[in-house]
Amino acid sequence: MSAEFVAAGTLTELEDKGRLVVRGAHRPILVVKDGSHVHAFDNRCPHMGFPLDRGSVEDGILTCHWHHARFDLASGCTFDLWADDVPTCPVEIRGEEVWVKPEFGHKDPAVYWARRLENAMAHNLGLGIAKAVRSQLAAGVAPLEIVHQAAVFGAKHLDRWGTGMTIMTALGNVLEILPEQEVFLALFHGITRVAADCDDATPHRRSAALASRPDRQMLKRWLRRWAAVRHDDAAERTVLTAISAGARPAALADLLLTAETDRVFADGGHSLDFINKAFECLDLIGWQHAEELLPLIVGQMVAARGADESTEWRQPVDLVALCESAAVDLPALFASGREAAARARGPWPNHAELAEALLADDPNAIIAALKTAISEGATVADLGRALCYAAALRIARFGTANEHGDWETAHHVFTYCNAVHQGLKRISADPELLATGVEPARALFHGAMAIYLARYLNVPPARLPDEGDDQLRDLPSTVQNIRTALLDAFDRQHRVEDVARLVARHLTLGHSPDSIIVGLAHALLREDAGFHAYQMFEAGLRQFREWDDPEPRRHILIAVARYLAAHSPTERASLQTAEIAARLSRGDQLHEDS
Repeated sequence: MSAEFVAAGTLTELEDKGRLVVRGAHRPILVVKDGSHVHAFDNRCPHMGFPLDRGSVEDGILTCHWHHARFDLASGCTFDLWADDVPTCPVEIRGEEVWVKPEFGHKDPAVYWARRLENAMAHNLGLGIAKAVRSQLAAGVAPLEIVHQAAVFGAKHLDRWGTGMTIMTALGNVLEILPEQEVFLALFHGITRVAADCDDATPHRRSAALASRPDRQMLKRWLRRWAAVRHDDAAERTVLTAISAGARPAALADLLLTAETDRVFADGGHSLDFINKAFECLDLIGWQHAEELLPLIVGQMVAARGADESTEWRQPVDLVALCESAAVDLPALFASGREAAARARGPWPNHAELAEALLADDPNAIIAALKTAISEGATVADLGRALCYAAALRIARFGTANEHGDWETAHHVFTYCNAVHQGLKRISADPELLATGVEPARALFHGAMAIYLARYLNVPPARLPDEGDDQLRDLPSTVQNIRTALLDAFDRQHRVEDVARLVARHLTLGHSPDSIIVGLAHALLREDAGFHAYQMFEAGLRQFREWDDPEPRRHILIAVARYLAAHSPTERASLQTAEIAARLSRGDQLHEDS
């Protein structure tokens, strides 16, 4: 319903006082006379809410005296791009009286705040991003549309895929399970990290597709050749040619992961993880943007160093040679597996047993366990699920006597295995691809050897909360009390085991896992979390959803909770920025007498 005009005062009062402030059920309104013109604004500075009536007016410019943001009196537009335009209100002069209409906002708020988001990202303004995101949500813009805006901005301004795009994609993947306030925080965190990566970055120099249309196998050979000799321009043109030819997402995944897995566990797993996240970003915003996004991952894939260049993968056991030897057998193993699956009465069932076998101390036995599973009919999705569970158990059993930085070793293995799992599932959506080329499945051996190398992190292993005589009966039993205790534990350092026990308590009591997941999300999103924490949460949630068996589900969430607790609390400066934006969006008074 449209607001009614309200009396602000007389022209004489306005001329005598220089300004008037109209108060009521609405936000305070500042009325200013400039020459023969009368203007009305929201009295709160759009930057951080300081009362504008305490500012000054000169030469058609209103200046806020807190951070000195300056505004055009005639339009409310700001001269300082770190501030926003101040909302104006309609004014009527009725005889000697001044009347104002307490309506705030913009003609098309969705369009206005999308433009403001782009501006805030261009200038790397955290508060501006927070206000633009919050205001778009308030205007009814879908969260994934905001992700789309930020992803397209990143594609235009980045030289290569980075941590910001990964964080935003990871958080975009979990938006559907988050409450409204957490959706705002997730978007804010992700987009600010993209903007930070874009700040002073040199935009990627775009290449073009070839004019020819080589077949899929030739494109794969070419991309592997260019990656091997680190020819990034040629590699990019090859990928663009595949996109231009209409290659489906599964085929693009097969193309890139084949070249990627020619190197073992490249860049500590980050290279493959970034490729997978670029695919997932396209799932969120639309594959019509593949030509814009995928070139960002090609350069770093080509430049990545493989684990075959590191000592630990070569001595005392040559794990690279072991993987290469096993990879030779993959076509025959999968052929046998397809025959075994055809004879079986149901899906392959031994995921948990394989995961335990992957935690063995003998790399030859680990490779043999994978090969046996393949020949018995395990699909790449089955193998990926077991691989990820084994990697999660490394974190769930991480001994806190290790150095703090060792958490990242375990984390890298887990997120790499998750990326392998997701990538292979994507490829397997097209059965023809796996039947004609199994090279990406080499990553299963690479992930298994990375799990093997991280075995020292479980010496001695931390005891899982549901093992032995720990019955958890000393802990709260209701959902709300468990959540309160969980967040209290996250408020203090070194509460890794407390958090793990609370998650286990919640799940063993049969409470809905959704509520504890939302509690973990809240604990993460209120922090100034690092890149790896967002990766860990999203990958853990994906793997949790892969299982129906309550024990692996519980262990995976315990792994997530332990990792997050090991990196909490932080200063929570970003949360303060987000809260300021939220209060401004709601129209709250941020300062006394504002």
